[in-house]
Amino acid sequence: MSNHLDPFANPLNIQTIQEIDNLDLSSMQKHHVRILAHCLQIYKNITADDCSELTYKKSLRELCDNQSKKFDDKKFSDLFYEQLESTTKKLKTFSQGIGKNIDDLEIDDLVLLVQQS
Repeated sequence: MSNHLDPFANPLNIQTIQEIDNLDLSSMQKHHVRILAHCLQIYKNITADDCSELTYKKSLRELCDNQSKKFDDKKFSDLFYEQLESTTKKLKTFSQGIGKNIDDLEIDDLVLLVQQS
């Protein structure tokens, strides 16, 4: 099983978490940036193999199903999938709006997105 499907792997490294924690933002804004960074890293992990949209959605569904096994709750899987899918769309739209590829988004970009919300 690859790392992006490992339900116990944290997609954010400690440096990214510390960088977000050190931002001059409110606790709520930092939390929002962490969520966006988490979703962005999941997207990058899944698409690292240059997969098609169909393969991405299948891998995302598998990841969500694996996460829900911790709770034995299929509804969690469906909700998590919807949230990740929605956030990915938001990140793609935002990245296009600032003239970047979604894969090139950085923490500063996510801060800008949070501040615009």
